[in-house]
Amino acid sequence: RWMSFVADAEGARQLHEDGNLAHRVRVEHSRDTLLVHLSGEDGDGWTAMAIDRQTRRWAVGEGRRQLDAAREAFEALYSG
Repeated sequence: RWMSFVADAEGARQLHEDGNLAHRVRVEHSRDTLLVHLSGEDGDGWTAMAIDRQTRRWAVGEGRRQLDAAREAFEALYSG
């Protein structure tokens, strides 16, 4: 069965799995890049996907911290 990610309050910058507050997702963007941050099912660790907005090329990073996963994905996307 498919489930949804939901926000608790209007204007929330982060969504969580309906029924599992620890499992979170967040999307942010710049002029050139989309970053999708996804926490582990139990809230530990992060997976990030960096997507180039013009070419739609993408790369994935993983880390204990959200920033580490995002940095790994961003660097993999734009290095080389």
